[in-house]
Amino acid sequence: MDAKALSILNFKEVRRRSIHVWRGIPDDYLGWKVDENSATFGETIRHVWTSIPYYFEVLKAKKSIQDFKEDESPIVSVADEIARSQASFDAFLGWIEALDSKDLEDCIIDRSDVGYQRSLGDMLARVAYHEAVHTGQLLQAMRMAGLDRPKVWD
Repeated sequence: MDAKALSILNFKEVRRRSIHVWRGIPDDYLGWKVDENSATFGETIRHVWTSIPYYFEVLKAKKSIQDFKEDESPIVSVADEIARSQASFDAFLGWIEALDSKDLEDCIIDRSDVGYQRSLGDMLARVAYHEAVHTGQLLQAMRMAGLDRPKVWD
């Protein structure tokens, strides 16, 4: 398996497990949060899936972008958030699939404004890691809320 195929597999696995966790959160808990300074369950789900279109734009531009419009529509249900996330996720994976494998090493993403420059392959790994970290945070928050936690290790 080459690096590009491995990256796509990783994104699919991370998202599959994220959705498994998201579905474990009852809609009436979407406004629950650990403390007054944390994001709610719903805000965290929205942050995770809207990060994909944001990073997609960053990676295509090969630099940070400042004018990305966040989705501010009401968070209605977990099922709605999952459905709304699918098109951008599919487009992102399609873009990765169309890349030349050498782009993963040769293409540099300049985010000097936030303190780094990374290869495209490195950035793809970081984007998937971002989602995985938030999935772990959701699992911990579910424990704190007294909710049953889905098993993500299959």
